[in-house]
Amino acid sequence: MIYDYGGFPESTYQVHYRAPGSPTVAHRVVTLAAKAGITVKTDSNRGFDHGTFVPLSVAYPGAQIPVVQLSMNKSYSPEAHYQLGKALAPLRNEGVLIIGSGSSFHNLRIFGPGARLPSQAFDEWLTETMSLESAERKNRLLRWETAPSARLAHPREDHLIPLMVITGAAEMELATRPYHETEFFGGITMSSFRLG
Repeated sequence: MIYDYGGFPESTYQVHYRAPGSPTVAHRVVTLAAKAGITVKTDSNRGFDHGTFVPLSVAYPGAQIPVVQLSMNKSYSPEAHYQLGKALAPLRNEGVLIIGSGSSFHNLRIFGPGARLPSQAFDEWLTETMSLESAERKNRLLRWETAPSARLAHPREDHLIPLMVITGAAEMELATRPYHETEFFGGITMSSFRLG
């Protein structure tokens, strides 16, 4: 386990998610990425970070499904992550669920009432963007920093970049919004999206 956060209750550092890995899927990821000219290295000793164990411990609490965690490129390039998603798209037809874990708003410095307006503005833009056809959606996502309140919603884009991967992987699929909330932590607007 990699508890890559700080300042949370002690219980959040006691979570153990013991899902099995899948060397077969990991090898397939490396192969598909290489075919697209993307270099991926494997690390069988790295533990699950919170981007993996937090959502999966809720969705699959029994840790019964094999999990392969893919780290983001440190450049946080929207285009590079979109292209990675495109490269991994065949996995969707092979029974692999691709999850992009993050948050539509992630600015811990203004959690609460101060986040109400910027989170709402960015969420409206993101919801509209995700409803568009693939080419226009991609174009807007790759220019996400021009969106209203973009850098207030994401001072560091690590919680948004996974969306680029899943959007690339499901490039031609329409998006739905299965989760939408306007009062998260006292006024934050947040949404999640599903493609396919």
